[in-house]
Amino acid sequence: MEHVTIQGVSVPAIGLGTWRMTGPTCRRAVSTALDCGYRRVDTAQAYGNEREVGAAIDVADVDREDVFLTTKLDAGNRDRDSVLDSTRESLDKLRTEYVDLLLIHQPNPVADLSETLDAMDELVDEGSVEHIGVSNFGVERLHTARQHADAPILADQVQYHPFWDQTTLLDYCQINDIMLTAYSPLAHGGAVDDDVLRDVGARYGKTPAQVALRWLVQQENVSTIPKSTSPEHLEANLQVFDFELTDAEMDAIARPSLSRTASSFLRQRLPF
Repeated sequence: MEHVTIQGVSVPAIGLGTWRMTGPTCRRAVSTALDCGYRRVDTAQAYGNEREVGAAIDVADVDREDVFLTTKLDAGNRDRDSVLDSTRESLDKLRTEYVDLLLIHQPNPVADLSETLDAMDELVDEGSVEHIGVSNFGVERLHTARQHADAPILADQVQYHPFWDQTTLLDYCQINDIMLTAYSPLAHGGAVDDDVLRDVGARYGKTPAQVALRWLVQQENVSTIPKSTSPEHLEANLQVFDFELTDAEMDAIARPSLSRTASSFLRQRLPF
Protein backbone atom coordinates (compact mmCIF):
# COMPACT_ATOMS: atom_id res chain seq x y z
CA MET A 1 0.00 0.00 0.00
CA GLU A 2 1.37 3.38 -0.98
CA HIS A 3 0.91 6.42 1.23
CA VAL A 4 0.39 10.13 0.81
CA THR A 5 2.54 12.28 3.07
CA ILE A 6 0.84 15.50 4.15
CA GLN A 7 2.34 17.87 6.71
CA GLY A 8 4.66 15.03 7.71
CA VAL A 9 1.71 12.66 8.27
CA SER A 10 1.69 9.39 6.31
CA VAL A 11 -1.82 8.39 5.18
CA PRO A 12 -2.75 5.32 3.09
CA ALA A 13 -3.47 6.51 -0.44
CA ILE A 14 -6.54 4.26 -0.70
CA GLY A 15 -9.04 3.62 2.06
CA LEU A 16 -12.50 2.15 2.45
CA GLY A 17 -15.50 4.43 2.25
CA THR A 18 -18.57 3.23 4.18
CA TRP A 19 -21.33 5.63 3.13
CA ARG A 20 -24.70 3.82 2.90
CA MET A 21 -23.25 0.68 4.49
CA THR A 22 -25.17 -0.50 7.52
CA GLY A 23 -25.51 -3.43 9.89
CA PRO A 24 -23.78 -6.76 9.24
CA THR A 25 -23.01 -5.74 5.65
CA CYS A 26 -20.89 -2.86 6.89
CA ARG A 27 -19.13 -4.93 9.50
CA ARG A 28 -18.29 -7.65 6.97
CA ALA A 29 -17.02 -5.12 4.43
CA VAL A 30 -14.69 -3.47 6.95
CA SER A 31 -13.44 -6.85 8.17
CA THR A 32 -12.83 -8.04 4.61
CA ALA A 33 -11.07 -4.81 3.71
CA LEU A 34 -8.72 -5.07 6.67
CA ASP A 35 -7.98 -8.68 5.75
CA CYS A 36 -7.19 -7.56 2.19
CA GLY A 37 -4.66 -5.02 3.42
CA TYR A 38 -6.64 -1.81 3.81
CA ARG A 39 -5.35 0.32 6.64
CA ARG A 40 -7.71 3.26 6.30
CA VAL A 41 -11.44 3.38 7.04
CA ASP A 42 -13.80 6.33 6.62
CA THR A 43 -17.11 6.73 8.43
CA ALA A 44 -19.31 9.54 9.77
CA GLN A 45 -21.83 10.26 12.48
CA ALA A 46 -24.46 10.72 9.77
CA TYR A 47 -23.81 7.26 8.30
CA GLY A 48 -25.21 5.50 11.35
CA ASN A 49 -22.57 2.77 11.12
CA GLU A 50 -19.85 3.78 13.57
CA ARG A 51 -20.70 0.82 15.85
CA GLU A 52 -20.26 -1.65 13.00
CA VAL A 53 -17.01 -0.03 11.86
CA GLY A 54 -15.67 -0.05 15.40
CA ALA A 55 -16.65 -3.66 16.00
CA ALA A 56 -14.88 -4.79 12.83
CA ILE A 57 -11.69 -2.92 13.68
CA ASP A 58 -11.80 -4.14 17.28
CA VAL A 59 -11.74 -7.84 16.34
CA ALA A 60 -9.42 -7.52 13.34
CA ASP A 61 -5.97 -9.04 13.40
CA VAL A 62 -4.59 -5.53 12.95
CA ASP A 63 -3.30 -3.19 15.64
CA ARG A 64 -5.50 -0.14 16.13
CA GLU A 65 -2.55 2.21 15.64
CA ASP A 66 -2.04 0.74 12.17
CA VAL A 67 -5.51 1.81 11.01
CA PHE A 68 -6.08 5.41 9.91
CA LEU A 69 -9.66 6.01 11.09
CA THR A 70 -11.78 8.99 10.05
CA THR A 71 -15.18 10.14 11.21
CA LYS A 72 -17.16 13.32 10.60
CA LEU A 73 -19.30 15.70 12.59
CA ASP A 74 -22.99 15.65 11.73
CA ALA A 75 -24.48 18.90 10.43
CA GLY A 76 -26.25 19.59 13.74
CA ASN A 77 -23.13 19.10 15.85
CA ARG A 78 -21.36 22.42 15.42
CA ASP A 79 -21.50 24.29 18.75
CA ARG A 80 -18.81 23.54 21.31
CA ASP A 81 -20.79 21.19 23.53
CA SER A 82 -22.25 19.15 20.69
CA VAL A 83 -18.85 18.84 18.99
CA LEU A 84 -17.27 17.54 22.20
CA ASP A 85 -20.18 15.33 23.24
CA SER A 86 -20.86 13.83 19.82
CA THR A 87 -17.19 13.08 19.20
CA ARG A 88 -16.88 11.31 22.52
CA GLU A 89 -20.01 9.34 21.64
CA SER A 90 -18.41 8.46 18.31
CA LEU A 91 -15.29 7.23 20.10
CA ASP A 92 -17.47 5.01 22.29
CA LYS A 93 -19.25 3.57 19.26
CA LEU A 94 -15.95 3.08 17.43
CA ARG A 95 -14.41 1.35 20.48
CA THR A 96 -11.35 3.56 20.35
CA GLU A 97 -9.70 6.24 22.46
CA TYR A 98 -9.01 8.45 19.46
CA VAL A 99 -9.70 8.98 15.77
CA ASP A 100 -6.91 9.81 13.39
CA LEU A 101 -8.98 12.40 11.56
CA LEU A 102 -12.13 14.32 12.49
CA LEU A 103 -13.84 16.23 9.71
CA ILE A 104 -16.58 18.83 9.52
CA HIS A 105 -18.91 16.88 7.24
CA GLN A 106 -20.30 19.75 5.19
CA PRO A 107 -20.59 23.53 5.35
CA ASN A 108 -23.29 24.87 7.66
CA PRO A 109 -23.90 28.55 6.86
CA VAL A 110 -25.83 29.19 10.10
CA ALA A 111 -23.20 27.66 12.38
CA ASP A 112 -20.23 29.48 13.89
CA LEU A 113 -17.26 27.90 12.11
CA SER A 114 -14.85 29.40 14.59
CA GLU A 115 -16.65 27.80 17.54
CA THR A 116 -16.68 24.43 15.79
CA LEU A 117 -12.97 24.55 15.07
CA ASP A 118 -12.14 25.76 18.57
CA ALA A 119 -13.91 22.68 19.94
CA MET A 120 -12.06 20.45 17.49
CA ASP A 121 -8.82 22.02 18.66
CA GLU A 122 -9.80 21.08 22.23
CA LEU A 123 -10.22 17.48 21.14
CA VAL A 124 -6.76 17.54 19.57
CA ASP A 125 -5.28 18.98 22.75
CA GLU A 126 -6.85 16.26 24.90
CA GLY A 127 -5.72 13.46 22.56
CA SER A 128 -9.15 12.32 21.39
CA VAL A 129 -8.42 13.47 17.83
CA GLU A 130 -5.07 13.30 16.05
CA HIS A 131 -5.87 15.57 13.11
CA ILE A 132 -8.73 17.73 11.90
CA GLY A 133 -10.12 18.61 8.50
CA VAL A 134 -13.20 19.45 6.48
CA SER A 135 -15.41 17.88 3.84
CA ASN A 136 -17.25 19.43 0.90
CA PHE A 137 -15.48 22.77 1.40
CA GLY A 138 -14.48 24.88 -1.59
CA VAL A 139 -11.35 27.00 -1.65
CA GLU A 140 -12.88 30.02 0.10
CA ARG A 141 -14.37 28.02 2.97
CA LEU A 142 -11.22 25.91 3.28
CA HIS A 143 -9.11 29.06 3.51
CA THR A 144 -11.41 30.47 6.20
CA ALA A 145 -11.22 27.23 8.17
CA ARG A 146 -7.43 27.34 8.09
CA GLN A 147 -7.50 30.87 9.50
CA HIS A 148 -9.77 29.88 12.42
CA ALA A 149 -8.15 26.58 13.41
CA ASP A 150 -5.10 26.32 15.66
CA ALA A 151 -4.44 22.75 14.56
CA PRO A 152 -3.50 22.40 10.87
CA ILE A 153 -6.27 21.41 8.46
CA LEU A 154 -4.97 18.09 7.19
CA ALA A 155 -7.60 17.25 4.58
CA ASP A 156 -10.59 18.31 2.53
CA GLN A 157 -12.78 15.39 1.47
CA VAL A 158 -14.73 16.11 -1.71
CA GLN A 159 -16.26 14.44 -4.73
CA TYR A 160 -13.54 13.92 -7.31
CA HIS A 161 -13.37 11.65 -10.34
CA PRO A 162 -12.54 11.97 -14.06
CA PHE A 163 -15.89 13.63 -14.82
CA TRP A 164 -15.85 16.11 -11.91
CA ASP A 165 -13.28 18.89 -12.01
CA GLN A 166 -11.49 19.93 -8.82
CA THR A 167 -8.53 21.71 -10.41
CA THR A 168 -8.85 24.94 -8.43
CA LEU A 169 -9.25 23.18 -5.10
CA LEU A 170 -6.45 20.72 -5.84
CA ASP A 171 -4.08 23.55 -6.77
CA TYR A 172 -4.85 25.20 -3.43
CA CYS A 173 -4.32 21.94 -1.54
CA GLN A 174 -1.01 21.27 -3.26
CA ILE A 175 0.27 24.78 -2.55
CA ASN A 176 -0.74 24.56 1.13
CA ASP A 177 0.14 20.89 1.77
CA ILE A 178 -3.43 19.70 2.34
CA MET A 179 -4.72 16.27 1.32
CA LEU A 180 -7.61 16.14 -1.11
CA THR A 181 -9.52 12.96 -0.34
CA ALA A 182 -11.66 11.89 -3.28
CA TYR A 183 -15.00 10.29 -2.52
CA SER A 184 -17.20 8.77 -5.24
CA PRO A 185 -13.98 8.11 -7.21
CA LEU A 186 -15.80 5.87 -9.69
CA ALA A 187 -18.37 8.58 -10.53
CA HIS A 188 -21.25 6.75 -8.86
CA GLY A 189 -20.51 3.76 -11.08
CA GLY A 190 -20.20 5.79 -14.27
CA ALA A 191 -16.49 5.04 -14.57
CA VAL A 192 -16.84 1.27 -14.73
CA ASP A 193 -18.21 1.23 -18.29
CA ASP A 194 -16.37 4.25 -19.69
CA ASP A 195 -14.77 3.66 -23.09
CA VAL A 196 -11.71 5.86 -22.51
CA LEU A 197 -10.94 4.18 -19.19
CA ARG A 198 -11.48 0.77 -20.78
CA ASP A 199 -9.10 1.54 -23.66
CA VAL A 200 -6.40 2.82 -21.30
CA GLY A 201 -6.86 -0.16 -19.00
CA ALA A 202 -6.43 -2.61 -21.88
CA ARG A 203 -2.84 -1.40 -22.29
CA TYR A 204 -2.03 -2.39 -18.71
CA GLY A 205 -4.36 -5.32 -18.11
CA LYS A 206 -6.48 -3.19 -15.76
CA THR A 207 -10.20 -2.52 -15.42
CA PRO A 208 -11.76 0.90 -16.01
CA ALA A 209 -12.28 1.22 -12.25
CA GLN A 210 -8.62 0.55 -11.56
CA VAL A 211 -7.59 3.15 -14.14
CA ALA A 212 -9.90 5.73 -12.53
CA LEU A 213 -8.37 5.05 -9.10
CA ARG A 214 -4.84 5.15 -10.51
CA TRP A 215 -5.65 8.51 -12.16
CA LEU A 216 -6.51 9.89 -8.73
CA VAL A 217 -3.67 8.54 -6.61
CA GLN A 218 -1.10 9.45 -9.25
CA GLN A 219 -1.89 13.12 -8.58
CA GLU A 220 0.07 14.97 -5.90
CA ASN A 221 -1.71 15.26 -2.52
CA VAL A 222 -4.66 13.09 -3.63
CA SER A 223 -5.99 10.02 -1.84
CA THR A 224 -9.28 8.22 -2.31
CA ILE A 225 -11.86 6.14 -0.43
CA PRO A 226 -13.78 3.90 -2.86
CA LYS A 227 -16.76 2.07 -1.39
CA SER A 228 -17.31 -1.64 -1.95
CA THR A 229 -18.72 -4.65 -0.14
CA SER A 230 -17.44 -7.17 -2.71
CA PRO A 231 -14.25 -9.02 -1.72
CA GLU A 232 -13.21 -9.13 -5.37
CA HIS A 233 -13.65 -5.39 -5.84
CA LEU A 234 -11.98 -4.61 -2.53
CA GLU A 235 -8.89 -6.52 -3.61
CA ALA A 236 -8.94 -5.06 -7.11
CA ASN A 237 -9.10 -1.51 -5.78
CA LEU A 238 -5.72 -1.98 -4.11
CA GLN A 239 -4.08 -3.30 -7.28
CA VAL A 240 -3.36 0.11 -8.78
CA PHE A 241 0.20 0.70 -7.65
CA ASP A 242 1.95 -1.57 -10.15
CA PHE A 243 1.48 0.63 -13.23
CA GLU A 244 1.80 4.32 -14.10
CA LEU A 245 -0.26 6.38 -16.51
CA THR A 246 1.47 8.60 -19.02
CA ASP A 247 0.91 12.35 -19.04
CA ALA A 248 -1.14 11.96 -22.22
CA GLU A 249 -3.31 9.30 -20.61
CA MET A 250 -3.81 11.44 -17.50
CA ASP A 251 -5.00 14.31 -19.70
CA ALA A 252 -7.27 12.09 -21.80
CA ILE A 253 -8.96 10.58 -18.75
CA ALA A 254 -9.94 13.97 -17.29
CA ARG A 255 -13.22 14.92 -19.00
CA PRO A 256 -15.28 17.11 -16.65
CA SER A 257 -18.99 16.71 -17.35
CA LEU A 258 -21.80 17.82 -15.08
CA SER A 259 -24.33 15.89 -17.17
CA ARG A 260 -22.38 12.62 -16.95
CA THR A 261 -21.89 13.03 -13.21
CA ALA A 262 -25.58 13.76 -12.66
CA SER A 263 -26.65 10.90 -14.92
CA SER A 264 -24.48 8.39 -13.05
CA PHE A 265 -25.69 9.70 -9.70
CA LEU A 266 -29.34 9.32 -10.65
CA ARG A 267 -28.86 5.96 -12.36
CA GLN A 268 -27.40 4.54 -9.16
CA ARG A 269 -30.36 5.68 -7.07
CA LEU A 270 -33.48 5.43 -9.22
CA PRO A 271 -35.29 2.08 -9.79
CA PHE A 272 -34.87 1.74 -13.54
